[in-house]
Amino acid sequence: MTHTTTTAQHLTAIDLLLGRDFPDEPVRSAMVQSGPGFHVAQLRGDEQLWDADPADVEETAQEYRAELEGLISALCLRWGEPEVLDLVGHLERVAMGMPVRPPLDVLCGQVPRVHAWRAEGRWIAVGLGEGGPEMPVFQLLAAVGRADAVR
Repeated sequence: MTHTTTTAQHLTAIDLLLGRDFPDEPVRSAMVQSGPGFHVAQLRGDEQLWDADPADVEETAQEYRAELEGLISALCLRWGEPEVLDLVGHLERVAMGMPVRPPLDVLCGQVPRVHAWRAEGRWIAVGLGEGGPEMPVFQLLAAVGRADAVR
């Protein structure tokens, strides 16, 4: 299950998101969901392994976790230690029909937690969605929002 995406490629994608203006209306492409004040990009993902051998699922999970750790380390070199934000409470609020501020409303349905920094006048976060044992779907996400996206 070896993959060719590198930390350098992820950093380039994050830099592109940082330089991108936020749209006035929600916009979605294959890899990026944007809206007023945010962008959420899939850096790698949607590997669905429902019928895979459990050993292959675990190998893929380890690959994704290592890729996330490498990206976090690189971003720490840029911006220092991150804030770790648990998104479970935000997901519960969304499920109850309560408002959740973007991009947390998008992220909470895809990743359980993010590592986040405030830099360059923006809020930057990365996280890993792994699905569950009966539905292993992996995705590595990055988000960029206004600096006040998370208080």
